[in-house]
Amino acid sequence: MTDTPIGPVLGTDVPRFAGPSTFARLPAIDRVSEFDVAFLGAPFDGGTSYRPGARFGPLAVRTASRHLRPTYHPDLEVAPFQAIQAVDAGDVPVNPFAIAEAVDQIDNHARELLSDRRRLITIGGDHTIALPLLRAAHRVHGPLALIHFDAHLDTWDTYFGAPITHGTMFRRAYEEGLLAPDSGIHIGIRGPLYDSSDLFDDARFGFQVIRAGELDLIGIEETAARIRRRVGDQPVYLSVDIDVLDPAFAPGTGTPEMGGFTSRELLHLLRRLTDLPIVAADVVEVAPAYDHAEVTALAAATVAFDICTLMSRRPTP
Repeated sequence: MTDTPIGPVLGTDVPRFAGPSTFARLPAIDRVSEFDVAFLGAPFDGGTSYRPGARFGPLAVRTASRHLRPTYHPDLEVAPFQAIQAVDAGDVPVNPFAIAEAVDQIDNHARELLSDRRRLITIGGDHTIALPLLRAAHRVHGPLALIHFDAHLDTWDTYFGAPITHGTMFRRAYEEGLLAPDSGIHIGIRGPLYDSSDLFDDARFGFQVIRAGELDLIGIEETAARIRRRVGDQPVYLSVDIDVLDPAFAPGTGTPEMGGFTSRELLHLLRRLTDLPIVAADVVEVAPAYDHAEVTALAAATVAFDICTLMSRRPTP
């Protein structure tokens, strides 16, 4: 970490609707000599199976992040950008026509940013981007415990013969040995499945499932406790598909499902995951063409800021 972190441009100095177009108006990566956490855009949606448009997610989330007041987080009781040096690393220049090439580009870009002391928060893009990000994090930290907030399992085998899509990447991650055994957990799963065997396959890959409706039965505290017990003190990759939220709170996404979390429930859950060794994370599937009044983009920006704040509470994972 630098001795005196360069923080974001504050709304008390420059109005929040002006100034840098970086995430939360943080310094661009070329303005600092060293950093702790980088925000990276991955504007790729070639793995989407239903509504496209998440390629515009990074732009929309960065714009919505202007609304944040990132100086002090009262719930987590920390001033994150005073504790760590955070930067905006721009966007990966992904090939929009070739999934395999785009995956390699994201992997290579993330690899340059990650180290045993540097962490990464990537804004998608569709959920396909999680596979190359897991590959990059695995090179540094070894097998990773996966905390996955989503409406869908994302452990299917193929879509129309394509092995790497936004619904198959965690199956590929398991097959490649990127995940720590029996340390993955899905939260917020709901909606119908193709077959009951989907659940058996998912369990075989080492995942537990907390369905969205279970939150009403066991509560936020027990849900957070189960997550913490599941991952232990292993290096954690945190993946948040914005469709974990109900469409009432996140309409701008590619595959919405009824019966999801409220924004408050998701934030309460995240804010109880303090002091976990989160080494990398993503916030994905914001499709702004289906959004209104920046509702979904603002939710994603707030989630990304909260993840960075969680990282700031444990500077050296």
